Amino acid sequence: MKFILFLFAQLFSTACYNAGELAAQTIPVQYKLVWFDEFTKDGVPDPKKWKFENGFVRNEEAQWYQQENAICENGYLVITGKKERKPNPNFIQGSTSWKTNRAFIEYTSSSVVMQREHAFQYGKIEVRAKIDAQTGLWPAIWTVGVSGEWPSNGEVDIMEYYEDKILANFAIAEKERYKAIWDGASVKLDSLGGKKWADQFHVWTLEWSENEMKIFVDDLLLNSIDLKQSINKSDGKNPFRQPHYLLLNLAMGGNRGGSLVNTILPSKYMIDYVRIYQKQ
Repeated sequence: MKFILFLFAQLFSTACYNAGELAAQTIPVQYKLVWFDEFTKDGVPDPKKWKFENGFVRNEEAQWYQQENAICENGYLVITGKKERKPNPNFIQGSTSWKTNRAFIEYTSSSVVMQREHAFQYGKIEVRAKIDAQTGLWPAIWTVGVSGEWPSNGEVDIMEYYEDKILANFAIAEKERYKAIWDGASVKLDSLGGKKWADQFHVWTLEWSENEMKIFVDDLLLNSIDLKQSINKSDGKNPFRQPHYLLLNLAMGGNRGGSLVNTILPSKYMIDYVRIYQKQ
């Protein structure tokens, strides 16, 4: 039902625009919906649109990523962070790697990744979601480019939450391999309304043109970047002039999320929809 109403509004708006019924100065920039997921079919997220990361992946995070922690129900994609003890199948006795030196998994979650065939370039992406603003949790909405290793492929953090802040970041590559140059911005959760604000759904948006990128939450501009300046020092390429694909994940602990000692689990990170538009 929510998507039927949404499409009706889109069609009505376009019809009014085409008929010239709106004054020129009031007509918003018109976009065409080119890709979406409303998560209306219960069960596993659509495998034609999404895949999953698996295991211990990055940032020395506490969670083991697995598909089982992401489910579509009641019109939402629900990613659940759990305290769950199970053997680490990659455990190596005496290893110095954080991925293989722990015999047991203590926490599980999911990272849902757009299939690369749906990667997009320019336009606008909207994600309506609700986070659980607890210390220890690190939910994110982010993109990376299809070509190149990180960070030379570019990273856009449309939303991150940790340390009681909402963050919006861009990353390109320094000369040194695997070292990023960050253009970051953050706003304290308390200044937005604290837990009451976090307990509501919000729309996170990336507007992306050939000249700039802008990140919003609802109507609040969080960060922007001039794409004439976003040139990798590593290879001289601009990672924001190539298609990007989307990741939706709930990380836990690690080098940003904070201690999980007082985190109430299980925790649910809920995504209502993902919509991608391009200018007509």
